[in-house]
Amino acid sequence: MDIKRTFDLLDSLKANFDKPDILCAKRNGEWVNFSVVEYIENARNFGLGLIAKGFKKGDKIATVSNNRPEWNFVDMGMSMVGVVHVPIYPTISDEEYRYILEHCDAKMLIVSDISLYKRLKVISEDISAIEAIYTFNHIDNSANWSEIVALGEQEKLRWKEEWKQRRQSISEEDLNSIIYTSGTTGMPKGVMLSHKNFMSNMQGAQPLFDLKPGDRILSFLPLCHVYERMINYLYQANGCSIHYAENLGTIARDLADIKATAFVTVPRVIERIYDKLVSKGEDLSGLQRAIFFWAMRLGERYRMTGNNYPLYAFKLKIARKLVFSKWQKAFGGHLRFVVSGGAALQPRLSRLFFAAGIPLMEGYGLTETAPVLATNNINSPGNLMIGTVGTILHNVEVKIDEDGEIITKGPNVMMGYYKDPKTTEEVIDQEGWFHTGDIGTLVKGKFLKITDRKKEMFKLSSGKYVAPQAIENLLKESIFIEQAMIVGESEKHAAAVLSPNFDYLHMWAHEKKIHFRDNKELIQDEKVLAQYRKEVMRINKNLGKHEELKRHRLVCDNWTSATGELSPTLKLRRRVIYKKYADLLRQMYAYSEGEENKGSIKFD
Repeated sequence: MDIKRTFDLLDSLKANFDKPDILCAKRNGEWVNFSVVEYIENARNFGLGLIAKGFKKGDKIATVSNNRPEWNFVDMGMSMVGVVHVPIYPTISDEEYRYILEHCDAKMLIVSDISLYKRLKVISEDISAIEAIYTFNHIDNSANWSEIVALGEQEKLRWKEEWKQRRQSISEEDLNSIIYTSGTTGMPKGVMLSHKNFMSNMQGAQPLFDLKPGDRILSFLPLCHVYERMINYLYQANGCSIHYAENLGTIARDLADIKATAFVTVPRVIERIYDKLVSKGEDLSGLQRAIFFWAMRLGERYRMTGNNYPLYAFKLKIARKLVFSKWQKAFGGHLRFVVSGGAALQPRLSRLFFAAGIPLMEGYGLTETAPVLATNNINSPGNLMIGTVGTILHNVEVKIDEDGEIITKGPNVMMGYYKDPKTTEEVIDQEGWFHTGDIGTLVKGKFLKITDRKKEMFKLSSGKYVAPQAIENLLKESIFIEQAMIVGESEKHAAAVLSPNFDYLHMWAHEKKIHFRDNKELIQDEKVLAQYRKEVMRINKNLGKHEELKRHRLVCDNWTSATGELSPTLKLRRRVIYKKYADLLRQMYAYSEGEENKGSIKFD
């Protein structure tokens, strides 16, 4: 079946995968399943309800919600009547909510729960374009999304022909959604994506993943993010049963509960899983502990081809039986593969999971490219290389520009930034190439390797360039380091601001009999400082002379999206961190206030 518009997926589901559990969610401790028929009826009636309420093609509706089947119902309902979906993260600041809701011209807002309702009702009352706010959960004295579905059911005979005409009028070139980037530098931009952008990308990725109707998927990355959204469409195109996790804290339990066969993630989640595994290993004693860490070291030496000599293969077989089999069991016992995107994945983690019999593959893309440009895959021999983001999708063009920037062209490239033609012209050149802002290279002529963000690379006073992301990822390989930011533009040397892994550090400090009242006191302890000096020295051995970190400082805060240091997609918000630790940076480079260089270290 030819799938050109997002809602064509519903026809495909009805024709090929008419199953009772296409979308699933946990309610009151029990999994609740929605069938293909229920999915289609809810989406159709929501679309009819929008027509009955006077919504026209091109009108905007914003949603702020957790992952849930209802998100799909309204997404498809909007799609089939030409209403533009503006999904927004549920974890951003009031300032960002106000900006996005005003900028996108939304006429309606749908939120998931009472906390978001109370927060956004106040904000939406000041925005004249928003005519109504609805909720997914039933909340006293608030309008519920089901009222629109009921209206559509009630008025379907009256609006049936209008619904059909509207549906038929929609082309693959039409605007389907505006997704606001997470805004690591300043306010977010509204990326306009068409049906063609999404569906061409879904079809480009489809041959790379062995997805089947019997697969059980756990979805936990936000559906408002382009990565999970496109993959969500991909699951539906293959008839997979999609289970939406209760929350990020229940991922491990939910994976085991549904006996998941696949999921997509971001590196931070994998890093947290790894940290928990290491912590469990630390709790072991004697021979068990020795075997655990022997298996971990063995796994980190795993290679896809060539280097797994017979003795290694024999040792790996033992490691899988004694240690790694427990990992698979913890994931539910049926996990076939995991795909990581959104940020750089540490290669050693990919090797470790492959060694454990759980293929962990890395991909790459951007909101502006809907999103996937390249990915590793296990379906096609020779199309997987750990340490790269894989091969380019068959329906996408990618090349490396003269300055090393990755540029791309294809049916997945966005329509442009909403209300911002100037910035659109800056990133899409006259020949139609989108400039990603990422620096990379093609290994062996086909494997794309990302080296850094173009705007984040900086030059030392010596004229040597430093790529911070690569060094930050090396630092985060340490169990002691949760987050790291490299600084030093126009300085004599690079330095690092480190946010410790306090969960592990507390346990380590207890073992070392270090007494402390709080994190601030803990990071001033000489034993702690000595351990972090040791960690940085170990990393420096893997760096070029000009990249070596001559200084570093610990901070007593966890960096999160809630506190502002990370974006909703868990990328560093460098400007926020610079401002927050201005005094620390001045101290590190021995400046008094007002004397700092005019490089990337901006303190206001």
